[in-house]
Amino acid sequence: MRGAALRSAAFATVLLAALPAAAMDTAPSTDLPDLSQSRAAIYAGDYERALALLMPLTATVRHADLYNLIAFANRNLKRYDEAARWYKEALFYDPAHRPALEYQGELFIAIGDFKKAEKNLELIHLLCHPKGCEEADKLRDALRAAGRNPAS
Repeated sequence: MRGAALRSAAFATVLLAALPAAAMDTAPSTDLPDLSQSRAAIYAGDYERALALLMPLTATVRHADLYNLIAFANRNLKRYDEAARWYKEALFYDPAHRPALEYQGELFIAIGDFKKAEKNLELIHLLCHPKGCEEADKLRDALRAAGRNPAS
């Protein structure tokens, strides 16, 4: 138990030390246009329509929220390679983007990479410390539904 706590503390220290460095290397985002129609299509389960609305924006918009929505739609269409690409873009523009980390974790579950999903959960826990957050709860629930027993 003590070893696990020490490993967690060491991981948190390394992660927190790296966040400012990552922020300095993070590309600047552009302004985000109104995505309400795209979000409505996603909420309705019309992922193809959402992508038709979102993809043209990638020519001029650089923003983690845009890339996260594109990844989410692709993941739900089971286009896992495309989803992985867009989650990576989202996290490039905002390494602490909790929704992208959660949904990327769900992608990892879908492809059977539980260790990476659990790493995302650890990172979300650190970002949401001490109160916790919805993204951590959802990813933990998804891991449990997949038969995993995440540490927290």
